[in-house]
Amino acid sequence: MANRDEILGYCDELLDCGSFADYGPNGLQVPGGAEVTRIATGVTANLETLERGVTGGAELVLTHHGLLWGDEVSPLSVPMAARLRALLCAGASLAAYHLPLDAHPEIGNNALLRDALGLEADARPFGEAKGSSVGVIGRASEPIGVDELGRRLAAAVGREPLVFDAGPAEIRTVGVVTGAGGFALHEAGPLGLDALVTGEPSEPVMGEAREYGVHFLAGGHYATETAGVRRLGELVAERFGTEHEFVDVPNPV
Repeated sequence: MANRDEILGYCDELLDCGSFADYGPNGLQVPGGAEVTRIATGVTANLETLERGVTGGAELVLTHHGLLWGDEVSPLSVPMAARLRALLCAGASLAAYHLPLDAHPEIGNNALLRDALGLEADARPFGEAKGSSVGVIGRASEPIGVDELGRRLAAAVGREPLVFDAGPAEIRTVGVVTGAGGFALHEAGPLGLDALVTGEPSEPVMGEAREYGVHFLAGGHYATETAGVRRLGELVAERFGTEHEFVDVPNPV
């Protein structure tokens, strides 16, 4: 049995949460019981993730996308009320880690995806969000084609990516920003990167990729962001002796 606040203190320090501005609060969002024997992790705090977590006995649920976004207070929606009910009735806590979990140099979504793509680390900052560089740049040890990069991405995320073949025949440098990272095209182009790997596209990115001359590959917002929170859960379980379950609720987006 472990103390919830000690677990969250460890997560806060590991991810350096105090250094990030974000789109919502990082750390504890819904307080439950103080003692934890089992944690559940998931990408998004939707009802299925929460219900499966607490039904499996988790006293603490850790997600990448939490319940709270922005800083405005508004009436509860029907989905929000149901999600809170699932947690509160079970006496379970919810904590979320967003940009800090994208950005971590070892267990972050972007670093883990770069490694899964077989790319070497490039120390240049990349993928600015809320004033912090949350993405990474990877280098191919030998030049590869866009088809090969697409195959590697498919193997890493378990689904076929959307590919806009808009860059050079030989790919040497790749920007990686998981989730909704299409905005990073505006950095990838000026930096001279050959490709950008992200989760989901927005409508303008096809034209922007062509106009920058950068390959654009989208492997799915959900699919590109499973690794970080799963690894965080594994580290917590190892350090505090708790049980851990990753709750997989696949999303085609």
